[in-house]
Amino acid sequence: MEFVLDGRKREDILRHFLGDLDPELMMRYGHRKEQFFRNEARDVETISGLLSFLEDLEDAGVAKGVASSGSRSRVSFLLDRLDLNGHFQVVVTGDEVKNGKPDPSIFLRAAQALGKDPGELLAFEDAVSGVQSAKAAGMKCVGIAQPDRASLLLDSGADRVVPDFRLLSYSKLQELFV
Repeated sequence: MEFVLDGRKREDILRHFLGDLDPELMMRYGHRKEQFFRNEARDVETISGLLSFLEDLEDAGVAKGVASSGSRSRVSFLLDRLDLNGHFQVVVTGDEVKNGKPDPSIFLRAAQALGKDPGELLAFEDAVSGVQSAKAAGMKCVGIAQPDRASLLLDSGADRVVPDFRLLSYSKLQELFV
């Protein structure tokens, strides 16, 4: 189950569990997986403190982006569902890169779209492969995990781990990383 929750692309997940599939079967299973996800996503909520944290970053003039291994349709669905669309200047999805996380491509593409050097950016990740991807791209990374999973993200290279966004602010990030 950890592999599914580890920020992998849909095709990588299906290949992991089902082996090599012909493209038509891969597409059919992928659509089916997407239907299951959308049915379950009705109960998805943002992590505590996220909205106020995003607003604080906006007040500070910080550009923000999403770099998700999910498909464009899935990411758009979730951003709409959670009313987050207006908070991000850039959204890069797994459809735009050949390799999913832990490959750094998705973070490098997001940095390029933001017009920033990856070393200037801070990623927030809840998955081991996401932390590895952000660090491989040259970014600093804050892991988001409850205490029982924090060591997994720290061992993967996260610079810090927090349980949610409630205690984070732009000024707190400056204290931690400047």
